[in-house]
Amino acid sequence: MLRVLQLSDPHLLADPCGRCRARVALAGLVRAWQQAIAQLGEHPDLLLISGDLCQDESLGGYVRLREQLEHWGVPAALLPGNHDHPALLRAALGRRAWIAPAVVPLGSWRVLLLSTHRSGAVAGWMESGQLAWLEQQLAAESTPALVALHHPPLPIGHMELDRIALQRPEPLLQTLLAAPAVRGVVFGHVHQHWQGQLARSAGGEPLPLWACPSTLAAFTAVQPCPLGKPHWPGGRLLELAPDGGISTRLLRWPPLEPA
Repeated sequence: MLRVLQLSDPHLLADPCGRCRARVALAGLVRAWQQAIAQLGEHPDLLLISGDLCQDESLGGYVRLREQLEHWGVPAALLPGNHDHPALLRAALGRRAWIAPAVVPLGSWRVLLLSTHRSGAVAGWMESGQLAWLEQQLAAESTPALVALHHPPLPIGHMELDRIALQRPEPLLQTLLAAPAVRGVVFGHVHQHWQGQLARSAGGEPLPLWACPSTLAAFTAVQPCPLGKPHWPGGRLLELAPDGGISTRLLRWPPLEPA
């Protein structure tokens, strides 16, 4: 069983004591790692941080992240979100982590990292070139794949967040639904637990989708939190089975300080 720990939306700043949404962002990410490892009992095979890595889009913010990843010592995969600067992200972390778009080989699985960043925009975007790249990756081999992106690829039922989700998601969803190798989709951006599924044609297994809470602060929840703590920071564990199955576990912990 392969274990992927997903954390999301830390909103780091160049100042290690800097606050975002009234909380110290770096301290929130450090606490997230500590709490997640305490709950899991061991290190994951991969740490996925699904976007909005650096609120002020600064080189210093990405250096703070690099320092933590080097300290934790686990393989890491990173997605740029709307609060990110892809060039600075690569400059600081290109030799330390997989950065979207990329393929992460993970045992008998692949984790396909997609970038939905669009300069100057809050909403997400999937360029035609990246979509063609994704189609090539899915056609190249049939090993099970987990797809990760920052923006939700479909509305989750939150009026404000749905306006700034992925724009024109239909080509991406058609590609994912047409590929039996894609066993699940995970995303961030919405700062909350959410899960859903999309039906495949010809009676295939539905495609599950999961959102991840933020390590910083929660947005108003659309679905009930399975742990009854919708306002707490959190993360998600994904367990990838050799037979291509995925199981997930929502993680929550008390915030360091009130917002």
